[in-house]
Amino acid sequence: MIESSGGGEERHLYNETIAADFVVVGGGLSGVCAAITAAREGLDVVLVQDRPVLGGNASSEVRMWTVGATSHMSNNNRWAREGGVIDEILVDNLYRNPDGNSLIFDMIILEKIRAEKRIQVLLNTAVFRAVMSSERSIAGVQGFCSQNGTLYTLEAPLFCDASGDGILGFLSGAAYRMGAESKEEFGEGFAPDQAYGELLGHTLYFYSKDTGRPVPFIAPDFALKDITEIPRYRQFKASDQGCALWWIEYGGRLHTIRQSEDIKWELWKIIYGVWDYIKNSGDFPEAETLALEWVGTIPGKRESRRFEGDYMLTQSDVVEQRQHQDAVAYGGWALDLHPADGVYSSENACTQWHSQGVYQIPFRAMYSRNIDNLFLTGRLISASHVAFGSTRVMLTCALNGQAVGMAAAQSLETKQTPRGLLAPDQIRRLQSRLGASGHYIPGCATERDDLTATAKITASSEYALDELPASKDTTDLSCPRALLLPLTAGPAPAVTVLLEVAQDAELVAELCVSAREGNFIPDKVLARSKVSLSQDDTSARFVFDTVAPDGYAFIVLHPAEGVRVRLSDTRITGVLTVSQTFGDRVAKSSIQTPPADIGIDSFPFWIPERRPGGKLFAAKFEPPVRPFGAEAVLKGPDRPAQAANAWLPADDDPAPALALRWEETQTVGRIELSFDTDFDHGMESLLIRHPERVIPFCASSYRLVADNGVELAFVRQNYRTRNVIRLDQPIQTRTLTLEIKDGNGAPPAVFAVRVYSQ
Repeated sequence: MIESSGGGEERHLYNETIAADFVVVGGGLSGVCAAITAAREGLDVVLVQDRPVLGGNASSEVRMWTVGATSHMSNNNRWAREGGVIDEILVDNLYRNPDGNSLIFDMIILEKIRAEKRIQVLLNTAVFRAVMSSERSIAGVQGFCSQNGTLYTLEAPLFCDASGDGILGFLSGAAYRMGAESKEEFGEGFAPDQAYGELLGHTLYFYSKDTGRPVPFIAPDFALKDITEIPRYRQFKASDQGCALWWIEYGGRLHTIRQSEDIKWELWKIIYGVWDYIKNSGDFPEAETLALEWVGTIPGKRESRRFEGDYMLTQSDVVEQRQHQDAVAYGGWALDLHPADGVYSSENACTQWHSQGVYQIPFRAMYSRNIDNLFLTGRLISASHVAFGSTRVMLTCALNGQAVGMAAAQSLETKQTPRGLLAPDQIRRLQSRLGASGHYIPGCATERDDLTATAKITASSEYALDELPASKDTTDLSCPRALLLPLTAGPAPAVTVLLEVAQDAELVAELCVSAREGNFIPDKVLARSKVSLSQDDTSARFVFDTVAPDGYAFIVLHPAEGVRVRLSDTRITGVLTVSQTFGDRVAKSSIQTPPADIGIDSFPFWIPERRPGGKLFAAKFEPPVRPFGAEAVLKGPDRPAQAANAWLPADDDPAPALALRWEETQTVGRIELSFDTDFDHGMESLLIRHPERVIPFCASSYRLVADNGVELAFVRQNYRTRNVIRLDQPIQTRTLTLEIKDGNGAPPAVFAVRVYSQ
């Protein structure tokens, strides 16, 4: 085909109008999760992204690892990894991308979006205009795609701004803020002053590779000449690359939207200057064979606009872990502020203060207070600058995206504005729908509306924790260490810990719980037991004269010189060892000790070690611990929070099976299963190596059977958390049996079985 024109006539861009139910502006992880969730709930969705790939700061364009409430497994938030759609993405990435290749992560996100037939994706399309039907309502948005020369007009009853900089909210007139509030406005003692600065800056990353031969580097003229302009320049190491260099930050003194290109040029100056220093200063002989492989071309942005909802999350919400009737998500990253001067500052690269546990995020923070049909997600949600220091991280943003996507579906179904979903019955329905989709909301009891509510459930066996057999490994007691156990109410079990004793000693153990329900700090002692040890003793039996809680308890072993605890190779869902220590990515001491006047709590960190470390104590329990009954699959949530919440079969069960039986025949069209992919594991998307591709607790092979042995599904090589089995045709049955065929090195755990008629 030949297209030609003689010239002279007035020309216009190609125009295309698309009508949808829901338009999501911004294709980072929050926008992706919002779009997928809404599409799965039956909405026709347009996802608009101004970049050539999806994923935002997690994409191959920026290459930032994903973090959230687990905080690199270095805070007290146990089993806090975000669930739902973002869990699907991370678990797929773990299985398919063990080396953390950012290009493969791009691919996984693109595949996830393309699988949803109700989503139309517009890449390379920048929104530049909001079409308003009134001063409080958006009728459409216009965007231009530079790659196909098309001007798009997108019309919908509901919109979501997930764009990071808030382009749609800004153009539509939504109320917003930029910069830091004063300490007085919300009573935030951690609010920064002018000297520290009011905005977080941008970062560009770079990667190097070892070529095995000498590689010269001649810096560009614009590179930083004097490395001592960077006060922390001695912290650079030739081996550091990617987001390990998150602190190469700049721009907090500038306008982080309008001056973003200026910030990028300064970051290029810094990066090429840093690499010149590493290659040519002579201080890094190990860098002789290193080549600069990749330098980012767009900055990873941390902060720009924040929009105002009906509620603004503040420091007190985070630190006090305030409860919200309309909670639909949660956070758990530290309140994490950076000096505005970034890499040029003599201050610490960041100041992080953690809350004692996770905190709820209310739905009122996820829509505009003055634009009636505009949802907010990602880093745009309604939060003060201080609270934003925690909510801004990508996995929290992704979780908020799923909440918004589900809310959009419910808004259309009920013909409500987002604000209309605050009615108690509506918010409970929203919370329950989110819970059923694998989206965890801490402290929120969700209602089950599937067919399992009327079923009698039995199991072929139930796991009883009577012994953790010893392996050859041991650990010292140079710091307090604890076994975290899910117990059931009743007399506390006696615990015998297997030891190696090199000298006479006294070993003290305490049975502790967290003073605040739902937290994981052993700060309330229920009972204490002390044993005198002689050299060559091999065990210590601790008797706790108290009633065990119905939930988690810690068996805390105090430091003891010359005593080593034997470890076990057995891994069990909901059972961990933790130590009073710290992870140097997010803390500097085993006890958080903030200044007295900033409103932050002081408390110890009790953290696990990543697998293949983090083995359990070798121990015996009298009577056996039995929290793994079949009825757990009806309770929730779908993770070991507050209790084990899982059915585990006995080790010696030759044919593990979970059976549901109804008195009346049921129509079954869909079965949803929830397995354990270890929500305590951070599962960062890149750079950090993970110990396995499939989580040990996950059932890798299973079969679903109806009346008369009719096979409904046989799934092999499963590695996913949530499995949805849709039958070609609904069937009539009075029974449904889940047969576990294979595990993956640990007793396979089942958190939930949900059965629906369609």
